[in-house]
Amino acid sequence: MEIHQKRMPLEGEERFSSGCAISGFFNKNGDRFSGRDAITSISVMHDRSNGLGGGFAGYGIYPEYKDFYAFHIFYYGNEAKRNCEEYLDEHFDLINLSKIPTEKHPNITDEPLIWRYFVTPLPTKLANSQLDEKEYTARCVIHINTDIKGAYVFSSGKNMGVFKAVGYPEDVGEFYRLDDYKGYSWTVHGRYPTNTPGWWGGAHPFALLDYSVVHNGEISSYDANRRFIEMYGYNCTLQTDTEVITYMIDYLHRRQGLTLEEVSHVIAAPFWSTIGRKSEEEIAEYTYLRNTFASMLITGPFSIILGFNGGLMALNDRLKLRSLVAAEKGDMVYLASEEAAIRIIEPNPDRVWHPSGGKPVIVTLNK
Repeated sequence: MEIHQKRMPLEGEERFSSGCAISGFFNKNGDRFSGRDAITSISVMHDRSNGLGGGFAGYGIYPEYKDFYAFHIFYYGNEAKRNCEEYLDEHFDLINLSKIPTEKHPNITDEPLIWRYFVTPLPTKLANSQLDEKEYTARCVIHINTDIKGAYVFSSGKNMGVFKAVGYPEDVGEFYRLDDYKGYSWTVHGRYPTNTPGWWGGAHPFALLDYSVVHNGEISSYDANRRFIEMYGYNCTLQTDTEVITYMIDYLHRRQGLTLEEVSHVIAAPFWSTIGRKSEEEIAEYTYLRNTFASMLITGPFSIILGFNGGLMALNDRLKLRSLVAAEKGDMVYLASEEAAIRIIEPNPDRVWHPSGGKPVIVTLNK
């Protein structure tokens, strides 16, 4: 009788549901360093992505324009650029505008027009809107991304910037010449999409104002989360779960005033059985958050790193279905999907740990 052995699949012949790679680096003293470490770290996890998206977020990279919003915009055609610039001119004072410097790379193709604008809201427009500066700016960004065809604002914070493209992340870093930038915090993502196509806007990080999110996983609560957040003026045009996570964090932290720890208790809420074993005060807090923001619970496997001005937060789903490692060395904090991605940068950390599911790691600048 002839026996047929099942052949093991070769690389590229099957999907890996735990794919995607994330890393984050943070200096608590605010000392700035180039994006080279982020490129080196993510390159160790090359096989966790498939070339359909990579990107970086750097904080503290625009000290000379730190008081202005830095809009990074993709344009698919000159007409989109004209329409968008007319809108910007009507709503903002443009301090500086230019192409974002790039360097031709054989593995990065079909790039759109990529421009950068340093802006501040026009005082009369801001006053007439009866909104605060951040809400005014966020609404303008959402309007551009929803209503101006061919224009996409993919970064809109102060003293920070997102750089992303279709390609492997280490190639994306070279394309954007990240050695030329210095920041006190960097996050980076290598994409392995399972449900959505690879395109420039769909690469991570996703950002709104100074919030940026890199994400490994797949959330099964996407539709419920999206329907809830769109009731509050957000428009999920990209049909991706990471976009929804970014908007939910903006809503909970900026608009509702929750602390980041409270945000984590909403989007990665403990099970009711776990809550029942806590103190009476904690039970009251967790119950309030779960009941008030029930539609913002994220279900499914995920690990995320949230960047914001002055800090980073890393968070797993409550069952820790995706890998996440943290380490410290002096004033540096390291976060990554794999320990190897940390040790390639810092071979001898003072401390290495694996954060528990649903328990955030939050680091901020020393005051």
